[in-house]
Amino acid sequence: MDTVLVVDFGAQYAQLIARRVREARVYSEIVPHDAPASELLARRPKGIILSGGPESVYAQWAPSVDPQIYESGVPILGICYGAQLLTSQLGGTVTRTGRGEYGRTPLRRTGSSPLFYDWPEDQSCDVWMSHADSITEAPRGFAATASTPESPVAALEDTERRIHGVQFHPEVVHTARGQELMERFLFDVCAARPAWTHTNIIESSVEKVRAQVGDSRVLCALSGGVDSAVAAALVHRAIGDQLTCVFVDTGLMRSGEGDQVEETFRSQFHVDLVHVKATDRFFGVLAGVTDPEEKRKAIGKTFIRVFEEVARDFEDARFLVQGTLYPDIIESGTGDAATIKSHHNVGGLPHDMSFELVEPLRLLFKDEVRAVGEELGLPEEIVWRQPFPGPGLAVRIVGEVTPERVQILRAADAIVLEEVRKAGLYRELWQSFAVLLTVRSVGVMGDGRTYAYPIVVRAVTSDDAMTADWARLPHELLERISTRVINEVDGVNRVALDITSKPPGTIEWE
Repeated sequence: MDTVLVVDFGAQYAQLIARRVREARVYSEIVPHDAPASELLARRPKGIILSGGPESVYAQWAPSVDPQIYESGVPILGICYGAQLLTSQLGGTVTRTGRGEYGRTPLRRTGSSPLFYDWPEDQSCDVWMSHADSITEAPRGFAATASTPESPVAALEDTERRIHGVQFHPEVVHTARGQELMERFLFDVCAARPAWTHTNIIESSVEKVRAQVGDSRVLCALSGGVDSAVAAALVHRAIGDQLTCVFVDTGLMRSGEGDQVEETFRSQFHVDLVHVKATDRFFGVLAGVTDPEEKRKAIGKTFIRVFEEVARDFEDARFLVQGTLYPDIIESGTGDAATIKSHHNVGGLPHDMSFELVEPLRLLFKDEVRAVGEELGLPEEIVWRQPFPGPGLAVRIVGEVTPERVQILRAADAIVLEEVRKAGLYRELWQSFAVLLTVRSVGVMGDGRTYAYPIVVRAVTSDDAMTADWARLPHELLERISTRVINEVDGVNRVALDITSKPPGTIEWE
């Protein structure tokens, strides 16, 4: 299968670039920037894409790439920092002009290029910029093919060596013809074949799982969410009865979640399922804990200890399946990327755990996971379930987690989801849920003073969870949610709406 490599310079959009390549049905892999050219070329890539990144090419510790790739004959596309890096490494000039560009910017084509095929020369096209440095002089042998008001060389190329660079970000939706440009590079420059399909994802994952686990017993951490459910179904496709799913009832799940997990995997897939009731144990490790990172790590460690105890009943159970996705990894901090929050199944894992992890979804986004789930035959109510954090309701309670607070939040959350479904908005929203703040506010109910908790309604739209916008819910829906929560949930006397996008906020509160 044709492969395109995405060289990661620490940009949180590196995986988004890889995703755009896959959307064009070309297989992509992310590789570290410090990999030697021999290692990259040994993979026989059809093309190499240099990602953006937060550094200046002139910074002391600026990441770079082995310059031998430029003489390999493999087509190269540099994006933002990647374009500046190839310019600098090949003898051009990158300058801190003091006039950076951020956000939507009009770009005008100034020369012929396979990347800009049929783009009009006499009209501008909006692209998404995010840079302080600018390319002011192209290297020898390169031609400038586009410009913006502050970037005289907003795109450049050496057609003989098939090396291209763009100062803007074609991978983000704000660039009007970004995907078209990516596909011009993939098909017209790299001559890649569009053979990457969901069926191929399943086939390759099945082969990798079989090669990794052999004939060993495998446990799967099954939470009931989309990711773990798809991971379980995929591994079951690979190894059948060697798989035992373990559903740990933490006491932190959504209303009715445990029953649905049992029904789906016992009745429909006939998977061996162990149901561990560990509510008291999880509340015990969370007692007195208020820091979000400590919550996640306490939960992650406790999960592993429970799985290790279950594994004692199976002599050869040394593998553990997790539904880890790429956003979990990138937010937990990996390579040059900053730590946003430690996901319980990544940064929250204990160092001394006895399992070898099996993570068949590790390089996939949520939309790819859902497509795989549909292909595997999972029911729609699981495949299209809104994402739910592994630590459960614990990270939707800002402050200490107690049984009383979880009961309040679970009841409020059920109302939010029920009303969103009734309004026909469930599939349109990436996530919609309730958050409990452990402060109290004064209210008046039945002519008497109350002093109770506030509930915050959080609803966002997103394509990949890397960025998100707050959802403009109808006022009538918000009114119904507020009225029902206050009337039906004891301990709540106020409902607020979170209108923060990501960034600067995260989707979850903790």
